[in-house]
Parts: sequence; C-alpha cells; structure tokens
Amino acid sequence: MNTRVFLLPLRGLLAGAVACVALAAQAALPIEHWTLANGARVYLITTQALPIVDVEIDFDAGGRRDPADRAGLASVTAGMIEKGIQAVGNEPALDQNALGEAWADLGADFDASAGADRMSFSLRSLSKPALLDKAVALAAREIGQPAFPEAVWQRERERIGASIRESNTKPATIAGKAFGAAVYGDHPYGRETTEATLARIDVAAMRERHARYVIPCRAKVSMVGAMSRAQADAIANALFSRLAPAAPGACDALPPVAEVAPLAAARDQRIPFESAQAHVLIGQTGYARRDPDHFALTVGNYILGGGGFVSRLTEEVREKRGLAYSVSSGFSPGLHAGAFRIGFQTRPDQAAEAVRVSREVLARFVADGPTAAELKAAKDNLVGGFPLLLDSNRKLLGNLSNIAWNDLPLDYLDTWTDRINAVSASDIRAAFARKLQPERMVTVVVGAKE
Repeated sequence: MNTRVFLLPLRGLLAGAVACVALAAQAALPIEHWTLANGARVYLITTQALPIVDVEIDFDAGGRRDPADRAGLASVTAGMIEKGIQAVGNEPALDQNALGEAWADLGADFDASAGADRMSFSLRSLSKPALLDKAVALAAREIGQPAFPEAVWQRERERIGASIRESNTKPATIAGKAFGAAVYGDHPYGRETTEATLARIDVAAMRERHARYVIPCRAKVSMVGAMSRAQADAIANALFSRLAPAAPGACDALPPVAEVAPLAAARDQRIPFESAQAHVLIGQTGYARRDPDHFALTVGNYILGGGGFVSRLTEEVREKRGLAYSVSSGFSPGLHAGAFRIGFQTRPDQAAEAVRVSREVLARFVADGPTAAELKAAKDNLVGGFPLLLDSNRKLLGNLSNIAWNDLPLDYLDTWTDRINAVSASDIRAAFARKLQPERMVTVVVGAKE
C-alpha cells in the first residue's frame, strides 16, 4: 500500500558532501510509505535540492530488550558492528581500519548505534550511482555480516570499563544514576551499564542479539534525498540483502516490556560529594511519545522550563534569586513513559533554597497553568522556530524516523503548527495535572551542604 501526504515548503542548508548548499524552495515534499515483500516498512521524502541520500533503519533492539544482568548489550553490539565484517565468498574480510578506509574512499558515512528503545543504522552518500551503489553494498555487508572480532571486544570492554570508572567520579553521573534508579525502579529505562554487566557480555551474546532482532520484518526504514520511489525501493531491498532469511516464527510479536510504574511517594536523596557546585535533579515518570497530551505538554514545558531564559523556572530561580546560572525542565518520552526532570547546579549552601523554589514553581504551574501572555509567547516561539527543525536533509530524516518509529500520522509535520496553535491554557493545566504530581517527586542532590 502506498500513501502520500504533503509537507510544507522548506528552505535550508545542508553540510555534507556538498558544503552549505541552499535547499531550493519546494511546492510540496511528499511522504511516501509502503511495505517491502520482506516486511520492512519504508518511509520516503524525495527532494532533489542536493545530490545526497540519507537513510536510517530502526529495529526494536534497544536497551529495553537487554537482560538485566547484561545491561549495555544493545549499545556494545551496535558499537561492535562497526569493528569489521566477515569474509564471504570471494569478498575479503575487512577489519575496522580497512572498513574506515573503504568509507572514506566512497566519501560516505555509516553509523550503528543503540538507545533505550531502538538500534539504528544510518547511511549518507552522494546520489551519484557509481558511488551510491557501492555505499549501499558496503552498508549491506556491515548490517548483515558483522564479524564481532573477539580480540577487538576484549580491548573495547577494557576501554568502556575505564570510561565507566572515570565517569563515576563525576557528580553529574552520580546524580543521573541515582535519579534514574529512583524514577524507573526495575524498568529497563533505569538500568546502567556497569563493569559487572560488561563482564557478562561476550561476542556470542552479540551474535545472538543481532540474529534475533536485526531482521527485515522488524525494520522501519526512513529515507530522504535525491531518489525516486523506485530507486528507494531498490536501495532498501539491497540494504537487507546480506541478512540471513528469517527463521520460522522470527517475525512473531516480541515479548511485551512492562510499563514504567508511577511513583507512590516522594523520594529525597542527599549524596555527599566534595564539589564547587551541587547537582540537583527533581522529577518523576512522564509520558510515552504516543500520548495525546504531547502537544499540550510540549507547549506547557516551554513555559515552565524548556524555553531557556524566558521560562518561569529561570525567572524565579535565576533572575529573581540568583540561585543558579541556568535551570531547565523537560520530558523524555519514548515507547514507555520517559522521565520528567528539572535540573540545575547551584552553590552547595544554596541547594535547599533552590530546591524549595523550584518545587514551588512547579506546583503553582501544575495547579494554575500558564497566563495568556505566556501561552501566546510560547506559541510564537515554537511556531516561529519550526522551520529550523526541517532545514536540512539530516533534520528531515530525524523527523521522518520519528514519524515512522512512533507510528505518528503521515501528516504530522503538516499539522504540527496547527496542533501547537490549538493548545489552550486549560489543555496545558489538564495535561500537567494528569502527568505530574508535585507531592510525589524524586529529588536528588549531589554535593549539598547539610
């Protein structure tokens, strides 16, 4: 099935193989959507403004699928995919150095990464067929035939372990880990990669992870650039050509992951640490990305603490009292309810006062919502800045993959400004009341004076 919707005219700049070339104004940029015979779902925006093709392939293989005793498996698996590919037939093996040289020769980029929800592969290449075909073929080998070299993993494990040890000496890391554990509890979103979990990860586990999750029927493919629907279809099929055929049952629904449990009571943690600044995080469970309150929460958070120097938190904490140089709030929605948090640094002797003021600002906002002037200013800023979210191929790709991954309507970008403008003060007040309970916040302070 093929579906089209039309995006607003765009103009922007893209830095890549072609430097700083202006995107030509378009009457309309259609999003096309179809499903390949192998089950992969493809989303395409064709734009001929630049001779570049950008592709992102996403799989439900992020950290939320990691076993508890091997937290970090998704991340290290993605990292090791870039460390070499196997020899197949008359094609030689390529180690990390040879692979890097091959990409440099093509003037193309390939990346594998994993977050809490998804494992992603991205490809950027010039659209010239002689280069693009080779880049797609090389990307297909990396996606489908990674080597997972044992000696390289032993080295990488030592490097990652050293990085963890060093990071654990920083107050920001200590605060973040304590906050995540308190908000998420046993949910995978709260798990951290440790030296102990790294020790339990071997290349056999990576190969099993790759074989189980990186299969076409589980893929969402987002594509932006100088290509037709037929070319995009051929590219998408070619990118999956080196994956082994799916075994019986491989495309069955994956086991569900539990939702994040809401907090039953407030939790306060004061963690001693000798530092010039106390690090403070205040928050609780937020919302999942598909929640219908998303637009009301987006506008409301801009007013509360997401709008930088024009936010209420900045006005009360920084401008009126000088308790912090900067303070912000934000939601991190995912497939599950990501955290809402307020964060700032302050002098250790001012931490208690800064926490009190921040909590009061939040409680008043949840109870009363925004003023008419705040709401108008927030809408003007958000709508005025919207074109900057779409002014390059990379940003278009990020927005397209967001639509694909979260099963958002294909007219999401067309209707975005209307949805923002439709938000009322009562919508914000009701949405915040549904999502946040100021009396049940987690508060973590690292480095405060008693």
